[in-house]
Amino acid sequence: MTSPVLWYATRATGIVALVLFTATVGLGALTASRVQGPAWPGFAQQELHRRVSLLAVGFLAVHVATSVLDSYVHVGWLAVVVPFTSHYKAAWVGVGTVAFDMMLAVALTSLLRHRIPAPAWRAVHWLGYLSWPVALAHGIAIGTDRGEAWVAWLVVACVACVLAAATGRAVATARWRRAAGATVPAAVLPGTRFVVARTDRGVPTSPGVVAVPSRHGERSP
Repeated sequence: MTSPVLWYATRATGIVALVLFTATVGLGALTASRVQGPAWPGFAQQELHRRVSLLAVGFLAVHVATSVLDSYVHVGWLAVVVPFTSHYKAAWVGVGTVAFDMMLAVALTSLLRHRIPAPAWRAVHWLGYLSWPVALAHGIAIGTDRGEAWVAWLVVACVACVLAAATGRAVATARWRRAAGATVPAAVLPGTRFVVARTDRGVPTSPGVVAVPSRHGERSP
Protein backbone atom coordinates (compact mmCIF):
# COMPACT_ATOMS: atom_id res chain seq x y z
CA MET A 1 0.00 0.00 0.00
CA THR A 2 1.34 3.40 -0.94
CA SER A 3 -0.18 6.86 -0.80
CA PRO A 4 0.96 10.49 -0.71
CA VAL A 5 -0.89 10.75 2.60
CA LEU A 6 1.37 8.10 4.16
CA TRP A 7 4.44 9.79 2.71
CA TYR A 8 3.55 13.20 4.11
CA ALA A 9 2.46 11.68 7.42
CA THR A 10 5.83 9.93 7.79
CA ARG A 11 7.74 13.13 7.14
CA ALA A 12 5.56 15.31 9.37
CA THR A 13 5.44 12.93 12.35
CA GLY A 14 9.19 12.42 12.15
CA ILE A 15 9.84 16.15 12.46
CA VAL A 16 7.28 16.59 15.24
CA ALA A 17 8.71 13.60 17.11
CA LEU A 18 12.18 15.17 16.95
CA VAL A 19 10.89 18.43 18.42
CA LEU A 20 8.98 16.62 21.18
CA PHE A 21 11.92 14.40 22.10
CA THR A 22 14.12 17.49 22.23
CA ALA A 23 11.65 19.01 24.68
CA THR A 24 11.64 15.74 26.64
CA VAL A 25 15.43 15.76 26.97
CA GLY A 26 15.42 19.41 28.00
CA LEU A 27 12.70 18.91 30.61
CA GLY A 28 14.48 15.82 31.89
CA ALA A 29 17.66 17.81 32.39
CA LEU A 30 15.75 20.57 34.20
CA THR A 31 14.05 18.04 36.46
CA ALA A 32 17.34 16.33 37.30
CA SER A 33 18.93 19.74 37.99
CA ARG A 34 16.12 20.59 40.45
CA VAL A 35 15.49 23.93 38.71
CA GLN A 36 12.24 25.09 40.26
CA GLY A 37 10.52 28.00 41.93
CA PRO A 38 7.13 29.23 43.15
CA ALA A 39 5.83 29.48 39.60
CA TRP A 40 7.61 26.30 38.45
CA PRO A 41 7.30 23.63 41.19
CA GLY A 42 9.07 20.31 40.89
CA PHE A 43 5.91 18.20 40.57
CA ALA A 44 4.70 20.39 37.69
CA GLN A 45 7.83 19.98 35.60
CA GLN A 46 7.89 16.23 36.31
CA GLU A 47 4.30 15.90 35.13
CA LEU A 48 5.02 18.04 32.06
CA HIS A 49 8.08 15.91 31.30
CA ARG A 50 5.96 12.75 31.53
CA ARG A 51 3.17 14.09 29.33
CA VAL A 52 5.52 15.43 26.64
CA SER A 53 7.34 12.09 26.66
CA LEU A 54 4.08 10.20 26.09
CA LEU A 55 3.12 12.59 23.31
CA ALA A 56 6.52 12.10 21.67
CA VAL A 57 6.13 8.31 21.84
CA GLY A 58 2.71 8.65 20.20
CA PHE A 59 4.08 10.63 17.26
CA LEU A 60 7.00 8.22 16.98
CA ALA A 61 4.57 5.29 16.81
CA VAL A 62 2.67 6.96 13.96
CA HIS A 63 5.97 7.75 12.21
CA VAL A 64 7.03 4.11 12.41
CA ALA A 65 3.63 2.75 11.36
CA THR A 66 3.30 5.00 8.31
CA SER A 67 6.86 4.19 7.26
CA VAL A 68 6.07 0.47 7.28
CA LEU A 69 2.61 0.76 5.74
CA ASP A 70 3.95 2.77 2.81
CA SER A 71 5.12 -0.08 0.60
CA TYR A 72 6.95 2.32 -1.71
CA VAL A 73 10.06 2.14 0.51
CA HIS A 74 9.73 -1.48 1.77
CA VAL A 75 10.86 -1.04 5.36
CA GLY A 76 9.11 -4.09 6.86
CA TRP A 77 7.78 -4.72 10.37
CA LEU A 78 10.86 -6.68 11.44
CA ALA A 79 13.02 -3.61 10.84
CA VAL A 80 10.97 -1.74 13.45
CA VAL A 81 12.68 -3.62 16.31
CA VAL A 82 15.62 -5.43 14.68
CA PRO A 83 18.26 -2.98 13.42
CA PHE A 84 19.69 -3.14 9.91
CA THR A 85 17.10 -5.57 8.49
CA SER A 86 15.28 -3.04 6.31
CA HIS A 87 15.33 -3.42 2.54
CA TYR A 88 15.33 0.37 2.22
CA LYS A 89 18.51 2.20 3.28
CA ALA A 90 19.31 -0.50 5.82
CA ALA A 91 22.11 1.43 7.54
CA TRP A 92 20.22 4.62 8.35
CA VAL A 93 16.88 2.93 8.95
CA GLY A 94 18.81 0.65 11.31
CA VAL A 95 20.14 3.68 13.17
CA GLY A 96 16.56 4.83 13.61
CA THR A 97 15.62 1.37 14.88
CA VAL A 98 18.39 1.54 17.49
CA ALA A 99 17.02 4.88 18.68
CA PHE A 100 13.49 3.47 18.74
CA ASP A 101 14.56 0.43 20.78
CA MET A 102 16.27 2.65 23.35
CA MET A 103 13.24 4.94 23.59
CA LEU A 104 10.97 1.92 23.94
CA ALA A 105 13.11 0.59 26.80
CA VAL A 106 12.88 3.95 28.57
CA ALA A 107 9.11 4.13 28.07
CA LEU A 108 8.44 0.60 29.33
CA THR A 109 10.67 0.91 32.39
CA SER A 110 9.08 4.26 33.21
CA LEU A 111 5.64 2.62 33.20
CA LEU A 112 7.02 -0.06 35.53
CA ARG A 113 9.09 2.34 37.63
CA HIS A 114 7.49 1.30 40.93
CA ARG A 115 8.09 -2.38 40.21
CA ILE A 116 11.82 -2.28 39.42
CA PRO A 117 14.80 -1.18 41.54
CA ALA A 118 15.59 2.53 41.33
CA PRO A 119 19.23 2.01 40.21
CA ALA A 120 18.07 -0.22 37.35
CA TRP A 121 15.44 2.29 36.26
CA ARG A 122 17.95 5.13 36.43
CA ALA A 123 20.50 3.20 34.35
CA VAL A 124 17.94 2.43 31.63
CA HIS A 125 16.64 6.02 31.73
CA TRP A 126 20.05 7.29 30.61
CA LEU A 127 19.29 5.63 27.27
CA GLY A 128 16.80 8.43 26.70
CA TYR A 129 19.65 10.92 26.48
CA LEU A 130 21.68 8.60 24.27
CA SER A 131 18.78 7.91 21.91
CA TRP A 132 18.37 11.59 21.05
CA PRO A 133 21.60 12.07 19.03
CA VAL A 134 21.06 8.65 17.41
CA ALA A 135 17.56 9.67 16.32
CA LEU A 136 18.90 13.01 15.12
CA ALA A 137 21.51 11.26 12.97
CA HIS A 138 18.76 9.07 11.51
CA GLY A 139 16.62 12.09 10.66
CA ILE A 140 19.44 14.08 9.10
CA ALA A 141 20.71 11.18 7.01
CA ILE A 142 17.41 9.81 5.74
CA GLY A 143 15.01 12.75 5.95
CA THR A 144 13.88 13.98 2.54
CA ASP A 145 13.30 17.49 3.93
CA ARG A 146 16.82 17.98 5.23
CA GLY A 147 17.62 20.28 2.32
CA GLU A 148 14.90 22.74 3.31
CA ALA A 149 16.20 25.84 5.10
CA TRP A 150 13.51 25.78 7.78
CA VAL A 151 14.29 22.14 8.60
CA ALA A 152 18.00 22.95 8.88
CA TRP A 153 17.26 25.81 11.28
CA LEU A 154 14.90 23.61 13.26
CA VAL A 155 17.66 21.02 13.68
CA VAL A 156 20.08 23.74 14.78
CA ALA A 157 17.53 24.99 17.32
CA CYS A 158 17.00 21.46 18.68
CA VAL A 159 20.74 20.91 19.05
CA ALA A 160 21.14 24.28 20.79
CA CYS A 161 18.33 23.47 23.23
CA VAL A 162 19.83 20.10 24.16
CA LEU A 163 23.32 21.56 24.56
CA ALA A 164 21.93 24.35 26.77
CA ALA A 165 20.01 21.84 28.91
CA ALA A 166 23.05 19.56 29.24
CA THR A 167 25.27 22.51 30.19
CA GLY A 168 22.74 23.69 32.76
CA ARG A 169 22.56 20.25 34.30
CA ALA A 170 26.35 19.96 34.45
CA VAL A 171 26.66 23.36 36.14
CA ALA A 172 23.88 22.54 38.62
CA THR A 173 25.47 19.18 39.44
CA ALA A 174 28.87 20.79 40.02
CA ARG A 175 27.36 23.41 42.35
CA TRP A 176 25.40 20.74 44.20
CA ARG A 177 28.51 18.65 44.81
CA ARG A 178 30.49 21.65 46.02
CA ALA A 179 27.66 22.60 48.36
CA ALA A 180 27.28 19.04 49.63
CA GLY A 181 31.01 18.89 50.31
CA ALA A 182 30.69 21.84 52.69
CA THR A 183 28.42 19.87 55.03
CA VAL A 184 29.61 17.21 57.44
CA PRO A 185 27.07 14.59 58.58
CA ALA A 186 26.69 14.47 62.35
CA ALA A 187 24.06 11.84 63.03
CA VAL A 188 21.17 9.94 61.58
CA LEU A 189 17.95 10.64 63.43
CA PRO A 190 16.42 7.36 64.67
CA GLY A 191 13.36 6.27 62.72
CA THR A 192 13.82 8.90 59.99
CA ARG A 193 15.40 9.18 56.56
CA PHE A 194 17.21 12.42 57.36
CA VAL A 195 20.80 13.14 58.31
CA VAL A 196 21.60 16.09 60.56
CA ALA A 197 24.66 18.02 59.44
CA ARG A 198 26.39 21.04 60.94
CA THR A 199 27.88 23.64 58.68
CA ASP A 200 29.56 27.00 59.16
CA ARG A 201 28.22 28.30 55.85
CA GLY A 202 24.67 28.68 54.63
CA VAL A 203 24.82 26.22 51.75
CA PRO A 204 22.21 23.82 50.41
CA THR A 205 22.52 20.16 51.26
CA SER A 206 21.73 17.05 49.32
CA PRO A 207 18.28 15.44 49.51
CA GLY A 208 17.60 13.91 52.90
CA VAL A 209 20.17 16.10 54.64
CA VAL A 210 19.19 18.86 57.04
CA ALA A 211 21.78 21.61 57.51
CA VAL A 212 22.09 22.88 61.08
CA PRO A 213 24.33 25.95 61.46
CA SER A 214 27.05 25.58 64.10
CA ARG A 215 26.65 27.70 67.21
CA HIS A 216 29.28 30.38 67.79
CA GLY A 217 32.37 28.86 69.30
CA GLU A 218 31.21 25.29 68.68
CA ARG A 219 33.23 23.14 66.38
CA SER A 220 31.44 21.08 63.78
CA PRO A 221 31.93 17.36 64.28
